[in-house]
Amino acid sequence: MAESTEMEGQGNTNATGSHNPRSRKLRSLVWNDFTKERKADGSFVAICNHCKKQLTASSRSGTTHLKNHLGTCTSSKRMKRKKLVVRRLVLKSSDAKNDGAPGLEHPQFDQELSRQDLARMIVLHGYPFSIVHHVGFRTFVRNLQPQFKLASCDMVKADCMKVYENARLRLQELLDKLLCRVTLMVDMWRSSEGLEYVCLTCHYVDDEWKLKKKILNFVPMEAPLTGEEISKTIVEKLHEWNIGKKLASIVLDNCSTSDVVTGELLKSLRPKGFLLLNGDLFRVHSCAHILNLVVQESLELAGEVTSKVRDSVQFVKSSQERATRFQKAAKQVGAPQKPLILDAPTSWVSTYSMLETACQYQDAFSRLAEWDTEFTDCLSSKEWSNAKAVAECLEVLYHAIEKFSATRVPTANLYFNDICGIHLLMKTWCMSPHPVVASMAVQMLEKFEQYWDLTRIIMAIASILDPRYKMKSIEYYFKLIYNDPYESKARIDTIRNNFINLYNEYAIQSANSSKNQAYLCYVGNASGYTSSESGNGGESKTSYRITLSDTRRGLDQYLQETSSSQPSKSDLDMYMEEAVHPSKEGLDDNFNILAWWKFNAAKYPILSIMARDILAIPMSIVPLDSEARTLNQYLSSMDPMTVQGIICAQDWLKDEIEAVGPVDGLALVSAAAGLEGDDECMIPANGDEFSPLSK
Repeated sequence: MAESTEMEGQGNTNATGSHNPRSRKLRSLVWNDFTKERKADGSFVAICNHCKKQLTASSRSGTTHLKNHLGTCTSSKRMKRKKLVVRRLVLKSSDAKNDGAPGLEHPQFDQELSRQDLARMIVLHGYPFSIVHHVGFRTFVRNLQPQFKLASCDMVKADCMKVYENARLRLQELLDKLLCRVTLMVDMWRSSEGLEYVCLTCHYVDDEWKLKKKILNFVPMEAPLTGEEISKTIVEKLHEWNIGKKLASIVLDNCSTSDVVTGELLKSLRPKGFLLLNGDLFRVHSCAHILNLVVQESLELAGEVTSKVRDSVQFVKSSQERATRFQKAAKQVGAPQKPLILDAPTSWVSTYSMLETACQYQDAFSRLAEWDTEFTDCLSSKEWSNAKAVAECLEVLYHAIEKFSATRVPTANLYFNDICGIHLLMKTWCMSPHPVVASMAVQMLEKFEQYWDLTRIIMAIASILDPRYKMKSIEYYFKLIYNDPYESKARIDTIRNNFINLYNEYAIQSANSSKNQAYLCYVGNASGYTSSESGNGGESKTSYRITLSDTRRGLDQYLQETSSSQPSKSDLDMYMEEAVHPSKEGLDDNFNILAWWKFNAAKYPILSIMARDILAIPMSIVPLDSEARTLNQYLSSMDPMTVQGIICAQDWLKDEIEAVGPVDGLALVSAAAGLEGDDECMIPANGDEFSPLSK
């Protein structure tokens, strides 16, 4: 970069005028704080708007030196502080006017409101109730507001539970008004004291077409748990929240008795007639869960090669002397300077990381074997080739799970194409020249297809509801996956028929809903017209007041029924006949399917209702292992009802905090797993980390 020179404003500038507005546009934001002027000799200078210093502004000098100047310009900092203070005053004044509170000139202290704020802070940040006894906190509060009377630990706990109760009532009201279905996710947790918990989380798309999820309950249960007890608890909570009729699907990937729970729930819910396709779409497996199960079991067939790599890594890490010798060998052969990773055999992701890193040190391990006679576990060239082949297969699956969990808006339509691609790759790996890969792939494919048969329909329906693909993805991939043209056609037809049947269910429900809405009937009598409003309960209210708009009720329907003898096309027919929505190559992640359906809801009234329910199904949740689902000592020491109150209230208050600004510094932070971006944990005041709260 060309050298930049800073010149004092008191010197002779010889400036002849401001920057020509017709010249090249100044795009950097730094020019908001500088004025570009041209000197008599034709050179350009940038004049700081705050301190009036002049800096070079030639085309070669860039803008870095200008940004650096703003970092040290005292006049600029002073101006920004002044603007910030003014902004805060304006916001406070606006809030005071909107809330009908006293103005800034006559501030009033509210003890009860401050106690509520303290309780909300403790809930959101996971602070201990005993914070009110901490000397530093008490001193801070006393200096900040001497009038505030700190409550006892028990009173603070009661205030926090009031926060929970109030938030629960608001959520109950929200769910009562919700017009769409919800999907329930069930997770099993335990405390360090051995107490079991069932965590119920509902996923849905709200009226603004935003994907939402809420922890409904964190229910304590005595171990050992049975599938019957879990299903009974789920049914009870569905009844308490009044969402039994709104249940679309359930995810039980973190439940060891999932098959029993599913069977018991279907026995209870299926006779009521509210389930989609009579329960055929009820049980859902997340994509990450399927891949985890498939890979972990099949990786045992590659145990010989992974064990030798593990032993080699352990040898290097067994002493500082060997680690130093290995680093020297790595430097000589030009290996990358990356730390070796020792895996946890029960986690295939860590095994992949170990293989991927170790393979980059193949030459370094060989050199170490030449130097150290005690290193007898060095892999042969053939074994290294097998290790690399296994790592390449695992890499595909690892990045797939990483992609699934990194999606900001994980709607159910995003996974069908990638899962079909993985299906194709598994069939290819079965013919690998490496026997260890081929045998591993055969078992992976067999296990994969078992789960694929259970999840294929719901994933395919979600893909059809993606206007970029509709039936095209299904037709394309099924013809590649199933070599027999008759089998591929039969499977495509099965998906199409299931989609049509599901649409017909929604069409019938939509028609019944229209009929059950309040209607007006006009009865002639001596005094004029009587309007009678009838609802679902059969009650009626009679009123003699009608408006002009009331007389038009039913006109649109009458026009539709009598204007043409030809039946109109359904929105399903129109959707399928129209061309797919054009997608930009490489920019699929930028397509907002919820925004598309929100915009086209009037055009496809029935399909949009269906899309709202199906797209909310969580297909990308990465299940946590049993250790990650263990509450630490802080939460375990609380009574079970308080645990539920704190965990649920923190989750429910999160949306309110995010509406104000970022959640940085709150108790809601990313979990260490690094795969599921939506997992969260609680951080207490002493910095110890709670177990992540699976959302």
